[in-house]
Amino acid sequence: MQKGSFQWMKSLNKSIVLNKIRTDGPISRALIAKETNLTPPTVSTIVKELLDAELIAESEQGESQGGRKPTMLVINSSRFYVIGLDTGPKTLRAVLVNLTGELAGKRSCDIPVNATSDELISFLIDTIHSLVEDHRDKEVIGIGVGMHGVVDVKEGVGLFAPILGLKNIPIKAKLEKEFGVQVQADNDVRVMAFGEYWFEGHRGDHNMVTVNIGHGVGAGIVLNGKLFHGEHHLAGEIGHMTIDLSGKPCSCGNNGCWQTLIAGPAIGEAAQEELSLGRASSLRELSGGNIESIDGQMVFEAANQGDSLAVEVLNKTGVFIGIGLTNLIHMLNPSKIIIGGGVSGASEFILPRIKETIGMRALTERAKNTEILTSSHGMYGTAMGAAALVLAEIFDEAAEV
Repeated sequence: MQKGSFQWMKSLNKSIVLNKIRTDGPISRALIAKETNLTPPTVSTIVKELLDAELIAESEQGESQGGRKPTMLVINSSRFYVIGLDTGPKTLRAVLVNLTGELAGKRSCDIPVNATSDELISFLIDTIHSLVEDHRDKEVIGIGVGMHGVVDVKEGVGLFAPILGLKNIPIKAKLEKEFGVQVQADNDVRVMAFGEYWFEGHRGDHNMVTVNIGHGVGAGIVLNGKLFHGEHHLAGEIGHMTIDLSGKPCSCGNNGCWQTLIAGPAIGEAAQEELSLGRASSLRELSGGNIESIDGQMVFEAANQGDSLAVEVLNKTGVFIGIGLTNLIHMLNPSKIIIGGGVSGASEFILPRIKETIGMRALTERAKNTEILTSSHGMYGTAMGAAALVLAEIFDEAAEV
């Protein structure tokens, strides 16, 4: 075996042991060897290296199996930290987490309007410095960035952020130069999807999709346990999947995109159209008589108050979401689909219709019963996912994220 192959195998074994401790700790050396099929001497050597690197720690002693009580191993959660950023299009959210994903600090601030690429980078740098300054006792070993728009993952460059109106943002190069730590950058929706996979107990689901429905619509796709980017970093732009050839114009230049039927602005527009036909609704009062100001959030608020028109609009949105997700199921056949973003907050109105529509349209019984969930991460989900990009490099160093 060549030296390079040996080093790769050693790295892979270290990753296996480290992940076993992360997911099953506290755990003994003997049980690690038994459940990973690694030899006890190999496990002992790797554990010593991980202890020396302070990535793991010895904790309490476990139950005796007839001899001495074994010393248990856990992740050294208080030693190292990573930062995750959710960048745009309007708000920057930052989190500081330890190696087990526990939140140590967070902050949220508005991104300056009409910021240039340099100004955006400076804003990111200032925010990171501010977060680090608040936690000077914690050693940061990596930064993850979820970026609005199209991202070159290898180079860490924001190729195109349409709502910010920016191109070729050198995220990775600038942040690594400033902070001297590893930086990972990816599209914000893919990052959110990876956070769901990494933190929320979905690691057994190696094929899953997270769909973000907010101002726009996008998806993060995990295939065989890894983020799928596509040939030119466009994988997951499902909001621009054509649903209605004669439908409304979309910001992308096409007509009838899925986004024009299910995104937050589309929900508001659907309610406006019904009101223009003379339909009765409390939305008139909520909007102060200016029905053109009605947005998705207002429709949700009215639905919560029992407004029948608002409930009808959200139910219909659920049907449209279900149609698109059925197409997604037929294309990728994931084990589960997680819905995030602002629209997911209306789950009590949309989720039953989504499942009903999939049940009517999917081809097989198992496809009809594809698990559909809403995200539990809330507004910091993408920032947590960005932190997970760095954690994955630490825990899965032999694999590409």
